[in-house]
Amino acid sequence: MIDKQAPLKPAATVLLIRDCAKTCDKVEVFMVVRHHQIDFASGALVFPGGKVDEGDADPALVGFLPESERGDDPLRAFKIASIRESFEEANILLARNRDTGALVTHTRLEELAAKYRMPLQNGELPIIDMVRAENLELATDLLGHFAHWITPTHMPKRFDTHFFIAKAPPHQLAAHDGEESVDSVWVGPNEVMEEADKGNYTVIFPTRMNVEVLGRYDSSEAAVAHAHGTDTFTVLPQMEVTDEGKFLLIPKEAGYSVTRRRVDAIMDK
Repeated sequence: MIDKQAPLKPAATVLLIRDCAKTCDKVEVFMVVRHHQIDFASGALVFPGGKVDEGDADPALVGFLPESERGDDPLRAFKIASIRESFEEANILLARNRDTGALVTHTRLEELAAKYRMPLQNGELPIIDMVRAENLELATDLLGHFAHWITPTHMPKRFDTHFFIAKAPPHQLAAHDGEESVDSVWVGPNEVMEEADKGNYTVIFPTRMNVEVLGRYDSSEAAVAHAHGTDTFTVLPQMEVTDEGKFLLIPKEAGYSVTRRRVDAIMDK
């Protein structure tokens, strides 16, 4: 009998980063702590993100993107979802005034958040309603494609997740939503891994792997430029069962430091 695989759900997440003056890290990333009642990664420290909504794929949104982003793009709905999710979960909006071309200011962000943040999160309106009413351009051109992970076939819930990276606008104040996420922090990659090893953070395996990669960069500019300039390798971990236990295998072509990890070790992280 062939086991039926759980269907893949499209999802997007975004690494919002900034330069850091700490001695151990040159870059910081904004991360949120998932609510303990959320059914996936509850209580974990994660990047803002979530499932792609039907409204994220609305063809009408093409007219509210930079001209350079209006061609055929299989990742368009994922990019828009990552912008929407960062607005909902992190209070960061990667969008411009269509008349001036300037990124949304802090004052404008607060006005938009008060009016649209919760309705978007609750699914009461699609993002096209906000961008059309407020004359916004979604700044998908600022997003670099950082990683692509697909949940292993044996898992009961599976996601097709694209990771994006962008410099956080310096004039916008990041803040968790208090609903899906209950805490937030600007944190360096090395600090994330050190605190996770001490048991102070719960960090799921794909998040940890991408946090580690982020730590290789000396500046936010370099990290985003590299994502824009290189192709992304799709990671679909494979299960290996041996006398020693169960292991997840990751292709070395993906560029991570780990290619084989015990499943129980992953669950502990």
